[in-house]
Amino acid sequence: MTLNVASQTNKNPVGWLWSKARYVFRWYSVVLVLVAWEVMAQAGWFNPKLFPTLGQIWERLGQMWENGDIVYHTGFTLGRAMAGLGLATLVGVPVGLAMARNRTVERLLDPFLALTYPIPKIALYPIFIYVFGLESAPKIVLVFLECLYPMIVNTYYGAKNINQSYIWAARNMGTSRFGILRKVVIPAAAPNIFTGLRIAMPVALIIVIITEMIGTSDGLGYLIIYSRASFRYSAVFAGVVIIAIIGFVLDRLIVLIRNLLLHWEKRK
Repeated sequence: MTLNVASQTNKNPVGWLWSKARYVFRWYSVVLVLVAWEVMAQAGWFNPKLFPTLGQIWERLGQMWENGDIVYHTGFTLGRAMAGLGLATLVGVPVGLAMARNRTVERLLDPFLALTYPIPKIALYPIFIYVFGLESAPKIVLVFLECLYPMIVNTYYGAKNINQSYIWAARNMGTSRFGILRKVVIPAAAPNIFTGLRIAMPVALIIVIITEMIGTSDGLGYLIIYSRASFRYSAVFAGVVIIAIIGFVLDRLIVLIRNLLLHWEKRK
C-alpha cells in the first residue's frame, strides 16, 4: 500500500505540490494585510508612535512574554470567557432541545427569546456590577447571557429539522423517548450545536475584553487600555495580536473536536 502511494506521488508531482500549496494560499489575505501594514509603517504614512512596525510589535510581544504579562492577563481573560461560554452551553443546549421536542416549552419561551434577543446585554453590566461586585462574576454573567442565545437558537433549529423518518424508525424498534433523544435527536442536532459554539466563542472573548476595559485591573482588555493610556501603542497592538491568536486557536480546537466526534460529517 505504501509503495502504491509513493508511486502515485512520483507519477503526479504537480498534483502533490498543488495539494500542499493550496493550504498556503488559504492564508494569502493574512499575508497581504501584514505586508500592507509593514509598507505603510515603514513609509511613514501615519504617526509612527500610533502605527508601529511589525518588528516593534514583535519585540513588544517578546518583552511581554518574558515579564509574564501575556500569561498573567491571558489567564484571566480565558478563564472568564470559558466560564461564561461553558455555562451558556450547559443551559442553552438543554433549553434548545426542550423547545424543539416540546410544543408547550416552545410556545412559552419563543416570545421571550424573540423579545430579549435584540437587547444589548452590555447595558445590564452596571446592574451586574452592583449585584455581583467588581471581580469576575459580573463579567461571567454577561458572557453567559450573550452566548446563551446563539446556543439555544442553533440547538433548537438543529433538533427541530430532524428527518422525522429517523424518529419513527426508532419508535417502531421500541426505543424509549430518552433513547430517541440520546441516539437520534442529539447526534442529529450536534452539527448545529458546534456551529453555535463557533458563533458564541468569539462573542465571549469580545464581551470579556470590553468589560475588562471598563473596570478591572487584570485581563487582556485591561492590558490594552492601560497600554493606550501609557502611550505604548506597540503594546496595544501586541494585545490585539494575542487576542487574535487565542480566538484562532479556540476556533480550530472546536473544529477539531467537532471532526473527531462527528466523523460522519467532517468539514475543514
